[in-house]
Amino acid sequence: MGNIEDFDKEVKSLKQFIALATVSAKEYQKTNIALVKHFTKDKKSAGVYVTLNKPFATIKAALENNGVDTKMIIFIDAVTKTAGGKAEKSKNCLFIGNPENLSDISIAMDQAVTSLPGKDRFLFFDSLSTLLLYNNVQTVARFIHFLAGKMRVWQVKAIIISLERKEDKDLIDELSQFCDVIMDFGGKHD
Repeated sequence: MGNIEDFDKEVKSLKQFIALATVSAKEYQKTNIALVKHFTKDKKSAGVYVTLNKPFATIKAALENNGVDTKMIIFIDAVTKTAGGKAEKSKNCLFIGNPENLSDISIAMDQAVTSLPGKDRFLFFDSLSTLLLYNNVQTVARFIHFLAGKMRVWQVKAIIISLERKEDKDLIDELSQFCDVIMDFGGKHD
């Protein structure tokens, strides 16, 4: 089971990378906040946070309550509209339909990443497990393979979060070939 220090050691020598992080449901929010905080700690990194689980307003508030400066983060929210919430216009959030529409997610990510300033950029994708609720395993595997190629072109530090679930194991095993780092951030559970 890893922590932020272990993660840092794994990626320290890499300018860009794709990391796949498995997290227990219990450690999920705490780990997400810690990772984003890690990426933004030097105040030079700009990033994109793709949220498929919680609305933008909730994520932004949780990050800010934990000392994360969200001014340098563009959020992509695929939850608010799906849940029937009001997608209040925001200069740092793109609201898209739902986690089933992979092409919308991809287009929004492309727009967001290419608009980020500087060379030190990160992408936080939360979460693979949610994609599997809306899409079959083969579709998600193809999408992540496609995204991995885009992430390398974008030259970002990317992290993909997945809940540690038995039913996601085959997909995680398959996706590990596209990733530079695989980390387990929480106790395994069923």
